[in-house]
Amino acid sequence: MKGRNYRQIKGQAYTRGKYIHGTPPPKISKFMMGDTKSKFEYRFSLVAQSPVQIRHNALEAARVATNKVLFDALGETGYKVHLRVYPHIVLRENRMIATAGADRLQEGMRRSFGKPSGRAARIKSGQSILDVYVNANAIETAKQALRVGSTKLSVACVVSQERLIAQAPQVAA
Repeated sequence: MKGRNYRQIKGQAYTRGKYIHGTPPPKISKFMMGDTKSKFEYRFSLVAQSPVQIRHNALEAARVATNKVLFDALGETGYKVHLRVYPHIVLRENRMIATAGADRLQEGMRRSFGKPSGRAARIKSGQSILDVYVNANAIETAKQALRVGSTKLSVACVVSQERLIAQAPQVAA
């Protein structure tokens, strides 16, 4: 199964795990990393520029790559990473046997609904995929981490910046 086969958003969303037997669990292990309780001055977001479906493997790879850059530069408490999307869409695959003598076992495209084989998240244009929260001393590190994380995704992304906490005014003594 290749990611490019599931990149385009086609058809109805196939999400009801209650009715789908053998639904694979998403490979994403954590949705928030770093110091989740602290307040930070800046938020940097990885924003998709076009609508796309992203497989759970790619989301996990982007999360791990972003977290590694931030952890190496800032330690455990200098940042917070929040993965904003969840892979609800269940992907199906019509597996074909491609060995010699398998002609009589295959049905081809007859009744080819497929078996559940993975998960994906549907991303809209302009939607935030990954958020990084840092203080003023780590602005360039956050931008670099999101650039590294965006290379794992199959969509063109931009990094947007937002200031969350205004700095306290300096009081003259």
